[in-house]
Amino acid sequence: MDNQAVAELITAIAQGLVDEKEAVNVTFDDPDEEGTVVFHLHVAPDDMGRVIGKQGRIAKAIRTVVRAAANKVGAKAAVEID
Repeated sequence: MDNQAVAELITAIAQGLVDEKEAVNVTFDDPDEEGTVVFHLHVAPDDMGRVIGKQGRIAKAIRTVVRAAANKVGAKAAVEID
């Protein structure tokens, strides 16, 4: 699974949660010195609460799914919600 596929996975998950689907945008950085790729999820300000969830549960679930998908192919990934 390459970085673009992971970005598409994050986009699909986020678009299922938000009202403004066209505002969902995912970018990613080059791997850092530890090999971790950081994905940046951007959503409309009004949808930020939907993506984060109560006590951050949805955000934590998104991070867990992405980490598991990356780990399956021997990569490291992190998700930041901007």
